[in-house]
Amino acid sequence: MSTHTSPPPMQESLLDVLGRKIFVAETGDGPPVLLLHGGGPGASGVSNYTRNIAELAKDHRVIVPDLPGYGRSTKGVDGTDPFGDLAAGIRGLLDELGLDKAHLVGNSYGGACALRLALDTPDRVDRMVLMGPGGIGTTRALPTPGLSSLLNYYSGDGPSRPKLEKFIRTHLVFNAADVPDSVIDARYEASIDPEVIAAPPLRRPSGPDALRTLWRMDFTRDARLARLPVPTLVLWGAADKVNRPSGGRMLADRMPNCDLYEVAGTGHWVQFERAGLFNRICADFLAGRR
Repeated sequence: MSTHTSPPPMQESLLDVLGRKIFVAETGDGPPVLLLHGGGPGASGVSNYTRNIAELAKDHRVIVPDLPGYGRSTKGVDGTDPFGDLAAGIRGLLDELGLDKAHLVGNSYGGACALRLALDTPDRVDRMVLMGPGGIGTTRALPTPGLSSLLNYYSGDGPSRPKLEKFIRTHLVFNAADVPDSVIDARYEASIDPEVIAAPPLRRPSGPDALRTLWRMDFTRDARLARLPVPTLVLWGAADKVNRPSGGRMLADRMPNCDLYEVAGTGHWVQFERAGLFNRICADFLAGRR
């Protein structure tokens, strides 16, 4: 496996945001960029972007939160409007940090959070990079095997390390050997936090409003997408088994200011699997060089 630069020392804080705690790590100077992590079991901010932080921090103030429901942030997400709840939390974090506007980089669940924040308050987002974001065409096809595996982690016989390893090595990445055992160990330990088990942050909508929630969680049903002015770069692994790569074309067809880059031989974790490529393209895009 190729070598990767580890994250530099980061300033850590636990901030009060709209009645809950959000954990934030940051480093670097320059235009602010928030890195929003995915929603898999045991995910957290710094661990999801371990191969990207140092490179992006050369030219940016890199801010890496644990999304509500994850890591060291307050657990629990509003199941009737999860993307809206996440977006409200991150918008509140921008307020708490005194930032009128920032770049957003979001993978999967974090990509859905970024896109919802941009749709609700486009003036708060400078440029946006989305990697295999959630909520794209989800009402137009059955869930992928990868997404089903993710959503079933806490159901049935409950969470286990073999269950998590199967999801990561079989569904999350293209090359299973690219993920060290230590990453799976750390994510498994985080995934069995009693507070997370009591309120999993990513689950199938249920109850009487489930259909309304599902509809709201599909951005291709949102008319605002066609008017969104935020310059956006979509990166999608061509072998993504969690969110279908066809979602990239859906966004490019609907958004007026969207570049699409499909990455060959890559799964759902573009920023991890193809870190060198991602870091170069992302840095160029955020700097307005493309």
